[in-house]
Amino acid sequence: MKTFPFFLAGGALLLGGVVALLNPLAATFTAEQIAGWFFLLSGGLQVFAGLRQGRRPGWWPSILLGGLGLVVGLSLLLRPLEGIISLTLLVAVFFLMSGAAKIGLSFALTRHPSFWFMLLSGAISILLGAAILAGFPASAGMVLGTLLAIDLLTSGVALLALGLAVKARQT
Repeated sequence: MKTFPFFLAGGALLLGGVVALLNPLAATFTAEQIAGWFFLLSGGLQVFAGLRQGRRPGWWPSILLGGLGLVVGLSLLLRPLEGIISLTLLVAVFFLMSGAAKIGLSFALTRHPSFWFMLLSGAISILLGAAILAGFPASAGMVLGTLLAIDLLTSGVALLALGLAVKARQT
């Protein structure tokens, strides 16, 4: 197996992560626009799939869901500032809810070695959600870009590690 693609992709992701960290506001706008295009594309495909079904069961919910995707996508693309604020609020709520779920799960694992990891992960998620909300809406300009940067950096490191592991197995 060739390792160059892993190193190339990992390096590109690391570079993108560094650029996003250096300018989280631009990265936030980029993430918001990418989300808008994905909603628009998936909504259009969903409407198309619903129309192709004819009058079979489930055709109208498919079109309705696709229409919602189109509306959300257009809204994000045409009103990026409002989109950033909305997406940041959704991220904060997601962190709070996933944190609560992880804490609940951790108590089901009290005798399991992963109890403390799950509890800590849940607490960190809740703290992140609360920190976003505490600075909201001012935090909206940086949150999505910073999260994108973190994801790019960790993905880049993971691909570089994978490339090194593949290379080590080949020698």
